[in-house]
Amino acid sequence: MKAMIIGLLIIAAAIFAILPADVIGFGLGWGNDVLTFLRGGIPVVAILSGFIAVFIGVADIKDRAEARREEKSDLLN
Repeated sequence: MKAMIIGLLIIAAAIFAILPADVIGFGLGWGNDVLTFLRGGIPVVAILSGFIAVFIGVADIKDRAEARREEKSDLLN
């Protein structure tokens, strides 16, 4: 319960920080900064995700090759 309350408070603080103060009358007006951060962060996350996908693909290919080798050795024995 305590974690849920803290989570809701953090969400409320984040929304307060993003709201423009001049339009609504309260808020910190960090919306443009948040968008700039997201625009800069999305390509970095995409590159890292791509690297992870490549490493998973290589590991999958190695596992399949090993399974084929084990299957052939089982058939020979």
